[in-house]
Amino acid sequence: MPHPTSLRRAPVQQRSAERLTRILDACAGLLDESGYDELSTRAVASRADVPIGSVYRFFGNKRAMVDALAQRNLERYAERVTARLAAIGADDWRAAMDAVLDEYLAMKRTAPGFSLVDFGTQIPVGDPDADPNRRVADTLTDLLAPHLGRTPDAALRRTFLVAVEAADTLVRLAFRLDAAGDAAIIGETRELLRAYLARVLD
Repeated sequence: MPHPTSLRRAPVQQRSAERLTRILDACAGLLDESGYDELSTRAVASRADVPIGSVYRFFGNKRAMVDALAQRNLERYAERVTARLAAIGADDWRAAMDAVLDEYLAMKRTAPGFSLVDFGTQIPVGDPDADPNRRVADTLTDLLAPHLGRTPDAALRRTFLVAVEAADTLVRLAFRLDAAGDAAIIGETRELLRAYLARVLD
């Protein structure tokens, strides 16, 4: 569920929450089919089978809707990483980072709308200073620091921010070269992350 601050009105009842989910699912599907420029609140309402007023109850425009989808993607990604970390030892940061990258790649390949929106980095959604990669890095720091027995201080946050920025750029390249993600570029990305993080986490 997107953070309430990204919505005009947060759902209170279960029925409203389900309607919001349908709206965001419809938004994701339409992004895959026709892209951001062709997306409209009316098309989303039709696909979600809700009145247009229901869309405007939550979102002022399509940009706010896509921003909420990006926030939901980040929350789902965090849930997936958390589930993977439960089976990884605290002393194995390489396996933890593999899980972080693997879950991102899995969502890139399978989550509706994710290839275009991901966490808000490919469409200029919302405040241009929102810095989605910083949000991703902070989320990962908050997840990984306790698991690895590290202090989530400014230095660790900076380290993960650099890692996220580097991985984001290289994964984009991998998917430009191959719709499924170029395996060689992804392999290089994994090695780059391990080499960079080893100086801090070993």
